[in-house]
Amino acid sequence: MQHNSYTVNCSILFTDTPLLERPQLAKNAGFDSVEFWWPFDSPVPADAEVAKFITAVRDAGVQLTGLNFAAGNMPAGDRGILSDPAQVQTFRDNIDIVVGIGEALGTKAFNALYGNRIDEHDPLEQDRVAIENLAAAGTAVASIDAVVLVEPVSGAPLYPLKHAAGAVATIRRVAREHDVHNLRLLADLYHLAVNGDDVKAVLDEYRDLIGHVQIADSPGRGEPGTGTLDLDSHLKQLADNGYDGYISLEYKATRPNTFSWIQSDRSAGSTPGLARTTTT
Repeated sequence: MQHNSYTVNCSILFTDTPLLERPQLAKNAGFDSVEFWWPFDSPVPADAEVAKFITAVRDAGVQLTGLNFAAGNMPAGDRGILSDPAQVQTFRDNIDIVVGIGEALGTKAFNALYGNRIDEHDPLEQDRVAIENLAAAGTAVASIDAVVLVEPVSGAPLYPLKHAAGAVATIRRVAREHDVHNLRLLADLYHLAVNGDDVKAVLDEYRDLIGHVQIADSPGRGEPGTGTLDLDSHLKQLADNGYDGYISLEYKATRPNTFSWIQSDRSAGSTPGLARTTTT
């Protein structure tokens, strides 16, 4: 069975397998689509590394629906580089690599993590740098008819965009100051809920700005059904509001068959949100 409305985040799932083998595992599990955080050790990897990544996705026969811009050392706590005044050139160089991958694989959404606050830099200066970098990223990906995503994130105390309103204010500032209009809100329902946003209100208020959706249950960030979030209700609300994009599975596997909930939900026939089969 193909799980056509879902895209699998292969940076958080299949982590016991080498990264370049994960697109094929997603395909074997019945998915046609995958996404990744930045899949390289460097913001500007060698051409050969990029070519291997593109080949792995193509050979698996899956669509790369999303990719993060380089975000620094995430295991060490980094959450993006675009607001770091010392890494402007690095981010701009990274944009070129991202657009190249997107052009090769038909990817239409790129997540630009904002970056943590840095003690030695004025927050206003960090924000100015971030806005300029986001405008540059938006302009660049517009050439391949894609969008830049801005994401509120939990679990990172120094990350300034914790709520949907902050991410939307950033998106609107880029539009106002740089006339760049292809930035969208990444609605990660787990992060929104954990940070205290009213998820239902967010999905209604910003319905026209939501460019991508990711899910995990809370607490624990496990599979749907392992926590207390009403994910089915939220996804039904999104669908009713006209969202017809992918739903990213960006959760931590807590069971041997981490996708068993999809089959059981469909068999039960009681989950109009989680059981959607829309293709986009």
